Amino acid sequence: MQGPISRFRTAVAATAANLATAASRATGRGAGGMIGGLVAAAIDPNIMASLGGGRPTVLVTGTNGKSTTTRMLAGAVGAKHTVATNDGGDNMDAGIISALLAGKDADAIVLECDELHVPKVAERLQPTAFVLLNLTRDQLDRVGEINSIERALRAAVMAHPEATVVANCDDVLITSIAYDHPNAVWVSAGAGWTGDSVTNPRSGGHVVRSSVTHEGEADWYAVEPLPDGREFRRPTPTYKVEGETLVGPEGVAKLELKLPGRANRGNAAQAIAAAVEAFGVPLDAAVRAAADVDNVAGRYTTVHLGDHDVHLLLAKNPAGWQEALSMVDRDADGVVIAVNAQQGDGEDVSWLWDVKFEDFGDTHVVAAGERATDLAVRLTYGGIGHDTVHDPIAAIRACPPGRVEVLANYTALLNLRRALTKEEDYRA
Repeated sequence: MQGPISRFRTAVAATAANLATAASRATGRGAGGMIGGLVAAAIDPNIMASLGGGRPTVLVTGTNGKSTTTRMLAGAVGAKHTVATNDGGDNMDAGIISALLAGKDADAIVLECDELHVPKVAERLQPTAFVLLNLTRDQLDRVGEINSIERALRAAVMAHPEATVVANCDDVLITSIAYDHPNAVWVSAGAGWTGDSVTNPRSGGHVVRSSVTHEGEADWYAVEPLPDGREFRRPTPTYKVEGETLVGPEGVAKLELKLPGRANRGNAAQAIAAAVEAFGVPLDAAVRAAADVDNVAGRYTTVHLGDHDVHLLLAKNPAGWQEALSMVDRDADGVVIAVNAQQGDGEDVSWLWDVKFEDFGDTHVVAAGERATDLAVRLTYGGIGHDTVHDPIAAIRACPPGRVEVLANYTALLNLRRALTKEEDYRA
């Protein structure tokens, strides 16, 4: 319980944060999703816990799909509660504080949380649920070695034995995180990228993905047992995606999503499972909420530039790129791939050599962005015909009139969206 001094400090911090956010918006410096939280935390280091206020909270984390899953889950929980959420994707401490300030009167909290920040955020908010999506190599210069992240997340989750943990049993590292938790709800959400899940993260030894099913399910298992002698094997899911349907304890539900791709069906499955299991949302309401999401922070949207219809896709790491590449319309009139290497992206672009660009076949690509030359080298070795146009706007205009698929990493997409709005022939 807060004393008078603590309450006063929290109130001052909240007021200062609101002023900073308003100033950021008024001066055109951004939506204020970060600055407000930074100011509040500087004044009151305990403000996150104060704002949480013991409300039911779920943290959504993983390498890919956090924003999409959070948007779907917030919509589903909204069927029963008012919800505070960071739907702009600001998923570190400052952004989370800003979301809590904006939703201080909400009944429930649904937050996307960066993997590195989960331990501290969980300690402060004492979540009633975690949603664990996937874990793959990301920005090596920021995030670090993947197994260390797995260990940190495992410790954070196990520190909350009363929480509900909705975990993707098709992902080996995620399974390791939740394997010993007493309230794990297993979801078969798929694992499109398996390059970082070839060994047992706890005891070493190979992980085998078997073509033979185990108890009627697609299987993986570790050839080496856990240190305590137990088998480490894919758990049997309570919820699973089969084609475009979700199979769960309450039967089969059709996933008629507006967002494309197998990965988004997996995101929807975990959002629905969390809403049902942790918040008691009726299954049909949770399914409708997932289906209503049609874009996430400008991703998946189509805008117009002159005589080009521009379809925007985001990818941030090898797993995300591989999934996004599967969504690109090979029959489009043009394809632009934009790569930056700023702090928000990770400055290491060696991941370009992990992505299977060879699948483009005869599709002609325009390489763009700050690291267009690096991308062009990778496309050359992949035998993909391409041009190099560093400016993404110019790259789009260099494509034939019609539909242009644009695949970009974080800052490349952010900068492109800002630049598009300044073009005279731009239409949202």
